[in-house]
Amino acid sequence: MAYQSGFGFESERVHAAAVYCSDGRFGDHCDEFLHHHLNLPNYDRVAVPGGPGAFAGHQMGALSARGLERDIGFLIEAHSLRRVILIAHAGCAFYIHRLRLEPGGVWMQQKADLELVASRLRSAFAGLTVESYLAWPTEEGVGFGPVTEV
Repeated sequence: MAYQSGFGFESERVHAAAVYCSDGRFGDHCDEFLHHHLNLPNYDRVAVPGGPGAFAGHQMGALSARGLERDIGFLIEAHSLRRVILIAHAGCAFYIHRLRLEPGGVWMQQKADLELVASRLRSAFAGLTVESYLAWPTEEGVGFGPVTEV
């Protein structure tokens, strides 16, 4: 064996998934937030460029929104998920470079995308709880706050 993880294997599922951007600068912070603030000891991870925005159907998206919807649907059904956490982050390159948005307009589009994706998930999967959060850099690390849907 080349490497043995120091973490024990959790065989029980917590029936939750987190969808966030694959930006490595935020990954460990998202895991910490999910583990310690939302008290999720383990969860299915869906880390793709743009995070939840990749599911919003933008034509400039690098990945197929339809394929991603199929994949998250598979996880929801196969793993009996009851909760999905959506996390967008400030300064996301998916929005700035792929969608060509001005940095000042990114948050408005992210909020619209979070609301759209949450609504689609709730409509497609009865009883599914969907929560949306924004992450942003701070002097101490990364802050997280809930996104209030309008």
